Formats: sequence, C-alpha cells, structure tokens
Amino acid sequence: MCGRFVRKRNTSELATEFGVDEVVDELPPSFNIAPTHDVSVIVRDDSTRLVSMRWGLIPWWADDPSIGSRMINARAEKLNSKGAFKDSFRSRRCLVLGDGFYEWRKQGKVKIPLLFHLKSDRPFAFAGLYDVWKSPLGPRLTTCTIITTTPNGLVEPIHNRMPVILSKDAEAFWLDPTIEEFDRLLALLSPYAADEMDAYEVSSLVNSVNNDSPDLVEPATSPQPGLLFS
Repeated sequence: MCGRFVRKRNTSELATEFGVDEVVDELPPSFNIAPTHDVSVIVRDDSTRLVSMRWGLIPWWADDPSIGSRMINARAEKLNSKGAFKDSFRSRRCLVLGDGFYEWRKQGKVKIPLLFHLKSDRPFAFAGLYDVWKSPLGPRLTTCTIITTTPNGLVEPIHNRMPVILSKDAEAFWLDPTIEEFDRLLALLSPYAADEMDAYEVSSLVNSVNNDSPDLVEPATSPQPGLLFS
C-alpha cells in the first residue's frame, strides 16, 4: 500500500514541471502527507488543471464520509470490478503529485522508515482516481485515491505492494477522460522500473504525522545495519 508520501516542491514548480494550463489551488510543500490530508492533483476536462483534493476517496454514493479513510489506495487488479472505484476508473482519473513515498522495514520489533524516490530526484505522478461526494448538508467534497500494484525489485523486500508511478509518456493517456480503452489503461499500472529508483533510511520522526519538515527526508544519521539500499 501507500500510506505516507512526500511533496517537497511548491505549486508553481509542479505547474511548470507538469505543464498545466491553470493552477486552481495552491498548497505548500509537505514532507509527511498522510490520509485525509490535502494533496496536489492534476485533472483534465476542457483544460489541464492543478487542484487540491482530500486523500481518501469517498464514492459519490456513500452515506458516510468516513469510508474515505479506508479508500486511500485502490488495487489495480480490482479497478474494473470494485464498485467504489469502477465509475472513477472510467471517467475520473487523475495524477497525484509527489517526490517520494515512505515504507517501513521490519527489523525485529522495530520498524525502520525508508524513503523511496526516483534517482533523478524529479517529482512524479502517482496514478489516481477521484470522486465528488455531496454532503446531505450541501457542501461538496472532492477526494482521491492512489492506485497500487505489485512491487518492483527495490520495494519487494519491504512490502508486497507499491504505488503506481506513471512514466511521462503515460501521464497524458491516463488523464484523458475520453479514452475508454480500459485494457490499455490497465496496462499502464505496472511497477516502475527498479533501476530508476532508490531508497534510504530516514529519521523515525516521520512515524508521527504531527512532524512535517524538510528534516524528514534527510538520510538517517545513524542507519541501522543490514539496510539493503544506498
């Protein structure tokens, strides 16, 4: 799964990097993004826009918005069958922007946080879905989920799932709401190339969602022995 990630660029940098037509919502960098936090997302309809959404998808038909806390991830294999994701897969696909994601390596009774990122250190797009839920009291809430797939060779020793990071060539195809070639869309949801990624141990301060500073993405000063990555 993907339960915590990083977005260390500001909105203007992301807008330039991904070539959006319009920035609707500004968000500051965040180094410890957790479920229910607002995230930077790219959507496309008549134009390509950078907006904010709450992480944790609430389907339009839900009676209780608390379902969103259980919908932070969507398994790629179930997008065409699971009711909570099926409609969004067909017409509400998006890019969730980040620079890295955290996973925890078990060492005895201790869990050691690792930051996975691209070797290029460039921001990237997770494949995502979104939906708009209307409260009985009137307000609308736009929420999203991050799609997961089987792990690549770098992530596999740590976790049996990883978030889908789309290649630059795949981003436009995934975003296009007119595309209904679902087999081709599903083919995009494969593990990112392991040789283009890296991981390293970071401070245990990331374990608390109350901590959010650039220090969290710095390599740990005293790494635990036996770490598999540089």
